[in-house]
Amino acid sequence: MRLDKYLKVSRLIKRRTVANEACDAGRVMIGGKVARASAEVKPGDEITISFGNKETKVRVLSVTDAVRKEEAAEMFEYI
Repeated sequence: MRLDKYLKVSRLIKRRTVANEACDAGRVMIGGKVARASAEVKPGDEITISFGNKETKVRVLSVTDAVRKEEAAEMFEYI
């Protein structure tokens, strides 16, 4: 699954366009490397998102195209 879509489906970022812009600005990293919005996300990947002085690190547990709001938190774990 594409990185921008994963960020939206997992509800780490509210909108896909915002996720796309964050990737273009170099604020999203997979495994310590700056990732493009089209990068593939797999279970086990570590994603770091930087917004201002806040940094969020998560580990991908599952990749699903569509999930309900209650199940979205099960797609990743905070590190």
